[in-house]
Amino acid sequence: MLDLAILAIFPGVMIFAAISDMLTMKIPNLASIVLAVGFFIMAMTIGMQWSMIGWHLLAGALMLVLCFVMFNLGWIGGGDAKLAAATALWLGFGLLPSYGVFASIFGGVLTLAILQLRQMALEGPLSTTPWLARLREKSGGIPYGIALAAAGLVVYPDTAIWIAARTF
Repeated sequence: MLDLAILAIFPGVMIFAAISDMLTMKIPNLASIVLAVGFFIMAMTIGMQWSMIGWHLLAGALMLVLCFVMFNLGWIGGGDAKLAAATALWLGFGLLPSYGVFASIFGGVLTLAILQLRQMALEGPLSTTPWLARLREKSGGIPYGIALAAAGLVVYPDTAIWIAARTF
C-alpha cells in the first residue's frame, strides 16, 4: 500500500497539475492542498522526525514567499507559486537547487516550444481545439506548471520520502 501511495500522491498530482495548466492555464488549489496534506501523511507513515518535517515546512514556506514576490512582479502565476511551494515541502532544502535548475531548463524549452507553436499555421481539427488556441495566443502566458511538474518528477526519486519508503 505504501508503494502505491508513493507512486500515486506526488507523481499523480504533479501530472494532474501539468495537464490542468496546459489545458486551462490554471492549476487548481486542490492540487497544492493534496500535495501539502499528502506530504504530512507520507512523512508520518515513514516515521520522518519532527525536526526534519520542520525543515521541509520551512522550505515550503520560504518558497511560497519567494514565489509570491515573483507573482506580484508578474513573473509567474498564482497557481505556479502555490505548486512550487507545495513541491518544496516534499523536496526540502537539499533538493531545491536541483529543482530550480530543472524547472529553469524545462521552462526554457517549454517557452521556446510554445513560441514556435505560435508561429505555426494549424489546420483541421487542431485549429479549433480550445486549449491549443489558448496556447497560441500571442499575448498569452506560458503554462509554467508543466515545467514545475516535470522538474518535480525528475527530482522526486531523491526525496527523503522516496528513499525511506524503499527500505520498508
